[in-house]
Amino acid sequence: MDFVRTPEEAFDGLPGYSFSPHYVEVNPGGLRMHYVEEGPENGAVVLLLHGEPSWSYLYRKMIPPMAQAGFRVIAPDLIGFGRSDKPTSQDDYSYQNHVDWLKGLIQSLDLKDINLFCQDWGGLLGLRIAAEMQSRFQRIAAGNTFLPTGDQKPGEAFFQWRDFSQKVKRLPVGRVIGNGCFTKPNPEVIQGYNAPFPDESYKAGARIFPALVPVDPDDPAAPANRRAWEILQKWEKPFLCTFSDSDPITKGADAIFRRKIPGCKGRKHITIENAGHFLQEDQGEVLAKHLIEFFNES
Repeated sequence: MDFVRTPEEAFDGLPGYSFSPHYVEVNPGGLRMHYVEEGPENGAVVLLLHGEPSWSYLYRKMIPPMAQAGFRVIAPDLIGFGRSDKPTSQDDYSYQNHVDWLKGLIQSLDLKDINLFCQDWGGLLGLRIAAEMQSRFQRIAAGNTFLPTGDQKPGEAFFQWRDFSQKVKRLPVGRVIGNGCFTKPNPEVIQGYNAPFPDESYKAGARIFPALVPVDPDDPAAPANRRAWEILQKWEKPFLCTFSDSDPITKGADAIFRRKIPGCKGRKHITIENAGHFLQEDQGEVLAKHLIEFFNES
C-alpha cells in the first residue's frame, strides 16, 4: 500500500491547535494513525470521532474543557485525514478498512469504558464499532450522523454532495467545511482544515469517502451495518442525541435513534442551536458542556 505523509511543518501555528502528536501503527507496512491525547492518564476515556472531510482540528474547542473536567480525551485522525497517513489509491479505502484501522487504535491503546461522541462518518464508524466491541463502550453521544444500511435512501442533499465530491477537479476541503457551518469560519481556520492536504495526491481518502456510504441494500457494508443495528436496538447503555438545528444532511436521523435505541428512552436529548453540519466548529464549547454533563452521569 503506497501512502503519503503530510510534513509536520504543515501543522505549525494552526490557531487553537497546539496539541502534541501521538501515533500508532494500524496496518502492516507502517501505516500510522495520529491521535490527540489530553487530560489525566487515569481519567475516564472520551473518544471523539470526526467525519468527512475534517480531522481532529474540528475538536480543538472541545478537547481543552473536557480534559480540564478530568477526562482522558482521545481524538484520532482517520486514515487519509489530518496527521494520519494517506494511502494514495482510492482502492485502498473501504468502509471495512476504516473500521479495522479504528479498531486497531482502540486495541493498541486498550481503551475501555469509552464515552463516545461521533459526528458524520465518525458515527458511521463509531456506532458500528461500538456494536461490534460492546464491552469497551460505556456511553454514546451522536450528533449529525447515522448508521446507514442502504435500505433507505439518504436525502437529496447527500447525493448532491456525493456527486460534487466525485466530479470536482480539486476538492476544496476548507471551503466544504466552511459551507457546512452556520457561521463561516475565518480564513485562518479554513486554512487549518486545508493543512493536511498540500495537493490533490493527499486527498484520495477525502474524495472517496462519500462514495463509501451505503445507499443500496446490496452495498458491501450493508450486512455488517444491519448486524450492528440488531445490537443497537437492544442497547440499554446511555445514548444521547446532540444534533444541530441547521443541518440538511442528517436532519431527522436523531428521531430514528430515539425511536429504536433503548438507551435513548426517557432522556432529554439536546438540540444545538445556531449550528450547521459541523456543529463542533459552530458551537464546540456548548457541545462540550453538554457532553461533560452526560459523560459525568452516574
